[in-house]
Amino acid sequence: MSTPKDTTVQAAGCVLWRRSPATGEPELCLVHRPKYDDWSWPKGKLKRGEAALDGALREVAEETGCRAEPGPELSTLRYTAGGRPKQVRYWAAEAMSCAFSPTDEVDDVLWLTPAAARDRLTQPHDRPLVDELLAVLHLPRTAR
Repeated sequence: MSTPKDTTVQAAGCVLWRRSPATGEPELCLVHRPKYDDWSWPKGKLKRGEAALDGALREVAEETGCRAEPGPELSTLRYTAGGRPKQVRYWAAEAMSCAFSPTDEVDDVLWLTPAAARDRLTQPHDRPLVDELLAVLHLPRTAR
């Protein structure tokens, strides 16, 4: 059964981060998708009946090999992909443990400083999520 062209594709993902083992500063995880030759956040389409956060964490596990602890929800991005409207809900998520294995869908991951991640992201609409994550990570420090 095909989906009508005007039906919005529902997807979810995470801005995955960890503390650098060397500096303690945040590093962000980007995935490389060979099909599109792009660098993006780990994300994917939701399965029928799947809650968005569950789908986001599933996609992180599938694409990065990481078990993640979800944090606050970030912005929802809306854009057109393949001629269809797409909506992607994002969460901040801290990587707790990772064991990446390349697949046909994702053949590489990079852990980058926020500035390097912003520069490496292929789609400009993904870049504001870097600053949004940094604001979320710094809230507890400024609240003291």
